[in-house]
Amino acid sequence: MTEQDRFPATYEGLRQLVERLRGPDGCPWDREQTADSLKRVFLEECYELIEAIEQDDPRKTSEELGDVLFNLVFQIKIGIENEAFSEEGVFGAVIEKLVRRHPHVFGDVRVADSTEVKANWDQIKRSERTDDDASILDGVPKTMPALSYAQAVQDRAARTGFDWEDAGGMIDKLVEEVRELRAAGSPAEIESEFGDVVFSLVNAARWMGVEAEEALRHANARFFRRFAAMERLGRQDGVSLSELPLDRKEELWQRSKKLVG
Repeated sequence: MTEQDRFPATYEGLRQLVERLRGPDGCPWDREQTADSLKRVFLEECYELIEAIEQDDPRKTSEELGDVLFNLVFQIKIGIENEAFSEEGVFGAVIEKLVRRHPHVFGDVRVADSTEVKANWDQIKRSERTDDDASILDGVPKTMPALSYAQAVQDRAARTGFDWEDAGGMIDKLVEEVRELRAAGSPAEIESEFGDVVFSLVNAARWMGVEAEEALRHANARFFRRFAAMERLGRQDGVSLSELPLDRKEELWQRSKKLVG
């Protein structure tokens, strides 16, 4: 039997593997990790999973799901060691919460569509709060990427009716913010007004049904493909991009767009 065969290809097998890694004769690096030290690693694994999903690569998605699961099991193991919580507590809490927030599945509530499901979900979440001063925005993690956070808080605010009546008002606001950015003088004013412009752009994305974070990731990917293609074209022509005048760079850019989209 190989070492790999000792661990079945199940959740239990992964749990046993983490136990071995954290054990006295396990891996020094794994034994040194804490819940805090693994935050960056976990975030990177989540981004790698998202990238695999967006690339529509089943093999890579399967692999990255495994890495995310490993990090989750690792965090549970650390919590158990520190007597902060139990495995049963983790699974029990999420099961109880999901049953409570799906009364249309596990109770007698009737819903017509997913819109009503979301409305009920929000109402149930509000009823779970014990702090009278709590905001509807409190549940949005402040560690989210800024674009995603902006869209999430705008979504929640809109559910209370705090929103533009039509797309025209939203576009007018965006134009107003751009004018204020042009008029800004000091570095602090420029930063503030620039932030307002980006926030308004995210609001426009929300109105158009676009995920701002995803749209920017796709734009980044397009730029990467096109610029890399420019570099390749330059090498084929025997020239360096840094040595070319701007009009020749623009020519290569247009050629790259036709090549790679």
